[in-house]
Amino acid sequence: MPVTRARATEESPPVQTSALVPYARLPRTYHDRHVLTSTVDAFGTAHWLLTERPPEPGSDIPVFDALVVSVREDGDVESTELNAVRTRWPQLDRLPDGGFVVAAARARRYEDGDQVQVFDALGRETWSFSVGDAVEHLLVDPGGALWVGHFDENPAGIRRWSATGALQWACEDVPGAGWIMDCYALNVSGSVVWACPYTDFPLLEIRPGRPVRVRANTVRGAKAVAVHAGRVAFFGGYGEEQDRIAYGELTDTAVEPAGAAVLTRPDGAPLGRRRVVARAARIHVQEEPFTEWAVLDLSR
Repeated sequence: MPVTRARATEESPPVQTSALVPYARLPRTYHDRHVLTSTVDAFGTAHWLLTERPPEPGSDIPVFDALVVSVREDGDVESTELNAVRTRWPQLDRLPDGGFVVAAARARRYEDGDQVQVFDALGRETWSFSVGDAVEHLLVDPGGALWVGHFDENPAGIRRWSATGALQWACEDVPGAGWIMDCYALNVSGSVVWACPYTDFPLLEIRPGRPVRVRANTVRGAKAVAVHAGRVAFFGGYGEEQDRIAYGELTDTAVEPAGAAVLTRPDGAPLGRRRVVARAARIHVQEEPFTEWAVLDLSR
């Protein structure tokens, strides 16, 4: 729950803060490796994609072996070697069958069908395909579908793909949502997907077989969203609001503001450079050097 910091001066207002809780840590034995990317999957397991050294800069597509280290909520650790990974700036997630998906955020240098690699549980590539340039979010749902949110260099917005590259759903024109040109925040929660896109920043509720529900929202620039039991939390914003948590209550047509706070490290210190992954009621935050995840859980 938010707490109040003491006043800095008699004139300054109190600042509500909300501290993250430690969640998962990369075992120290792997700290000599380079972290390419990291995520938290649909079942709560944290994953790190590691290499011996960063890919060499250049115009050619790198090809290298990598190691995925997975840490479950109960602390159990496992590792999976991936053969011939082909991306310099990857997105990562795990499939329900124990395999992994690695996708290049930028697709311009890739041949058609070579941007996304699917690996089986033994780390062998079994499939490859393309989902389009400018991948901001890649989240696998519990059924194994890939949800891709694009940033503004790809007007596709939000799409769902099968693990074999079949396009299953696209947001296209959503009545009442304005122009969707940049998926700022994406949350895959079971079979329900929540999104907050630029330019009008509505909260979209996407359910299988139903029209997209659009709720008006006054929070601008959030990079993550969590939803639980009619409540919502938006994390991030522009400028000085980059560490903001804005709370809201869901109605049929809108998000009603319900307070705000500043998100901090577990020790109360300000956050630094970070990655963010939202899953259901949780917003997971990972700071540089990207070896630890912390969490804000809206259900607690």
